[in-house]
Amino acid sequence: MPVAFISGTGLIGASLGLGLAGAGWNTMGWDPDRARLDAAATLGAITKSDPEQISGLGAEDLVVLASPPRRVIETLPALDTAALVIDVAAVKAAVVQSEYSVRFVGTHPMAGREQSGPGAASAGLFRGTAWVVTTDGAAEADLEVVDGVVGTLGARPIHMTAAAHDTAVARVSHLPQLVAAALLQTAAADPRAMDLAAGSFRDLTRVAASDPAMWVDIIELNRDAIADATGALKGALDGTRAVDQLEQMLYEARALRATLGPAITQIAVALVDKPGEIAAVGEALAASGVDLRDLQLRHAPHGGGGVLTLAVRPGEAGALAAALSEVGLDLVD
Repeated sequence: MPVAFISGTGLIGASLGLGLAGAGWNTMGWDPDRARLDAAATLGAITKSDPEQISGLGAEDLVVLASPPRRVIETLPALDTAALVIDVAAVKAAVVQSEYSVRFVGTHPMAGREQSGPGAASAGLFRGTAWVVTTDGAAEADLEVVDGVVGTLGARPIHMTAAAHDTAVARVSHLPQLVAAALLQTAAADPRAMDLAAGSFRDLTRVAASDPAMWVDIIELNRDAIADATGALKGALDGTRAVDQLEQMLYEARALRATLGPAITQIAVALVDKPGEIAAVGEALAASGVDLRDLQLRHAPHGGGGVLTLAVRPGEAGALAAALSEVGLDLVD
């Protein structure tokens, strides 16, 4: 049984542990935060271990550095192991350019939640998501191994250079984090505005609930790419002063948004008016291990049951549908 040693047991590290443990890996782990380590162990994501055990791992084993980027950069040079080492930091150029002597592949799963810590972890967190695998300095055989691990977790590996990754995520991840913070500060300047905030504002600012310390680390290490993205955003906003440019931008934006596809998939379940129906749904959710994003219950017109709609990531719909059928619930087309 191969060993996966996970250094860092927050949301991503604990989710990796749950996913790999479910796939038959022996997951060991460590975290300087004792509370997070204990929580991850209680979840079954890892068995608590000492970092010194990394040096005894074999070539078929895996070490995952699931820490903030600066800590990854500090840790890599000190590692001495035959195992393949990967990281999952949200900045790649600064990591792959650091000094190290181990087999290493830089990666970044494009998955997460606004909540942090192992309490928010899920074995299905990566299902249906893109997972960047950087090619800088990596051996072809090691890239194939990483692709296999990523596929095991239900994600889709995408190969690119570290520089290309940092430029891209500056626009689709790092800049949105800053925009969310700026939107909240702008709204808070008017004491009446926050009371009126509804669905669209909440959606746009959801990521502002993420760990600030983690984001300071990421933004500092990718400052140049983020500055370029900020300039592009400012240029786009300045262009809206002309009515014809505003109209063009809004139409183009709507068309581009349609190309993204749904961030979630909905599964509708018919519920009858009898005890145990909701418990059966809970059993199916637990068995499938999916990351439930939202739910809504629509009662039948004259009472007696209704339709429960469950929203999950697109790659998790099949697992949930099968689990719901297994406990005897009927799906609604």
